[in-house]
Amino acid sequence: MPHTVTWLDRLRIEWVIWSLDQRLYDLPHRTRIARRREVRANLLAAAAEVGAAEAVRRLGDGRELAEEYLTAEFGEGPRHSWIAAMLFLLTTPLVLNFFLSEAANAYQQAISATGAHTEGTFTWNGVTWLQNSVTFVFHQGQATHAGGAWTPLVYLLLVAGTVACGRLWRALPRRRAKQPTSAADDLTD
Repeated sequence: MPHTVTWLDRLRIEWVIWSLDQRLYDLPHRTRIARRREVRANLLAAAAEVGAAEAVRRLGDGRELAEEYLTAEFGEGPRHSWIAAMLFLLTTPLVLNFFLSEAANAYQQAISATGAHTEGTFTWNGVTWLQNSVTFVFHQGQATHAGGAWTPLVYLLLVAGTVACGRLWRALPRRRAKQPTSAADDLTD
């Protein structure tokens, strides 16, 4: 008996599609879109036949389905994660800048705590290996500072950490050993 697919049924199906899509972000963009369209078309067809609730129930667990798609694309075992790599790449500079800024502010407050009218130029070497020296200038109760840029080591660690966190070496195409096509080929080589 055919069922009519209501807007509420479509909304339920779109929620399932969105939930699945969130778990498939490591797939290539076109493949992810193709899987999303395939599941949507299958769910709409099944909803017309047996109802949306039954179609979603028959689909099964979204996590398992996503894992099957990822395994089909990348194989068994650990795989790369662009999301983890981007998360590391975008949050590490924020955290690092926060802590380096707090360290520079602490040094500035330590200098200004000695007297209300501190005058002069002071140089702080920064956090060793991570930051260049910071120069503080105190004039008429006002403090300014310059410097404190990241060292090249920070950029190197940022790239290495991004690759390690996202396991991006797994995204490289693998070389496959040449397989002989028959036993006769083995004899001629």
